[in-house]
Amino acid sequence: MGTGKKKGASAGRRSVNVVTLGCSKNLVDSERVLKMLSDAGFDAWHQTDRPTDIVVVNTCGFIGDAKEESVNTILEFCSAKQDGRIRELYVMGCLSERYRDELKSEIPEVDRFYGKYDWTGLVDDLLARDREEELTYGRRITTPSHHAYLKISEGCDRFCAFCAIPLITGRHHSRPVEEILEETRRLAASGVKEINVIAQDLSSYGKDLYGSLSLGRLIDSMADVEGIERIRLHYAYPAEFPRDILEVMRRRPNVCSYLDIALQHISDNVLTKMRRHITAAETRALLDEIRREVPGIHLRTTLMVGFPGETEEDFLQLMDFVREQRFERMGAFAYCEEEGTFAARNLPDEIPADVKQDRLGRLMALQEEISLEIQQEKVGKTFKVIIDSEEEDYFVGRTEYDSPEVDPEVLVKKTLPLRAGDIVEVRITDALPFELIGTPVESTGENDGPANAGDDGQNAKP
Repeated sequence: MGTGKKKGASAGRRSVNVVTLGCSKNLVDSERVLKMLSDAGFDAWHQTDRPTDIVVVNTCGFIGDAKEESVNTILEFCSAKQDGRIRELYVMGCLSERYRDELKSEIPEVDRFYGKYDWTGLVDDLLARDREEELTYGRRITTPSHHAYLKISEGCDRFCAFCAIPLITGRHHSRPVEEILEETRRLAASGVKEINVIAQDLSSYGKDLYGSLSLGRLIDSMADVEGIERIRLHYAYPAEFPRDILEVMRRRPNVCSYLDIALQHISDNVLTKMRRHITAAETRALLDEIRREVPGIHLRTTLMVGFPGETEEDFLQLMDFVREQRFERMGAFAYCEEEGTFAARNLPDEIPADVKQDRLGRLMALQEEISLEIQQEKVGKTFKVIIDSEEEDYFVGRTEYDSPEVDPEVLVKKTLPLRAGDIVEVRITDALPFELIGTPVESTGENDGPANAGDDGQNAKP
């Protein structure tokens, strides 16, 4: 990316390619960088193949594979710099937050390293100037123009035994409600219809600023912003869960009946070793409450296998839990020791890699069966689908139960002229484990809504 001969940049303007690795929270930071660079007079691009003078790599440092990808990407651009295909290389984000000194020593070709928060000085350093005013939370959206991510807090106070996030991001700190609402209004004014609310820990939102859990109040206010038709929640924590969000989700039609809540495990033995601050019984009670309070909700969770001390019996409890709960969306990964964490310091990683992979394979095979069954239950029903893109034979869209990039898509037959950002009623005709196929439901008259809207209760809040 951005490593060819120089041509195509505007005359007299320096050009920058911002390369994003890792999660959607990193993407938001990259979007802020792009806006800052553009406002400062740079030709700023995201993940471009066109040649640029400067490259900024926004790194991920969460797990081993992500760290390896980040290092390899940096080295790729170091090679481009040595060959004269780019002039300057900067690195920011989670990896350089955690390993800045080591990276400086081992990769001296990088012009400067920034961390998770001090990257705001990048433009000032590039222009050799001091910032004249405080930065706003302006962004240049890189996602399709009808949906965007919105980060409401940074950091985490949970300190789970396996997780390096608090070591990278620091303690939890929330953005003020009014600042978030102002950003929501700006996004809506730019044409964004769908907002995916993200944080390392949604559940703790507001506790540091207002003395109480405030996610429900925030989302209720965001739902009032004209033009926002979908709000979806990512990365809640099960302990100290903000239960008032359930009433908001049930009452507000533009708050999706969807929740991403990482549970990690169900065995009390493993949960205790993980320092998750919740028991199996409390987990089940919370899930029962969520499904009771928000009928039809789709839950996405993440589970871990092979954590130190996990026995075969613990793993079988996890399998039974997945059968019992029938999560609509589920991801899983095998434990990998992260240096500096409680587990790395205190719990030997003694489970063999082949055992971890066997357990992971069995768990995901079970989930694929469940996913297919849940998908097949949707055949014959009608859902509101937001169109994301157009392929040769069909449009690609998502229901309110589908987050971009991680959840199933709906392949919509081309029986109506549609564009990205349109929301259309689609009757599902076929199902695969991770895709639905459907046909748009045509309007019955000039002032009528789509035929069969709300079929089977799918399009209205109870």
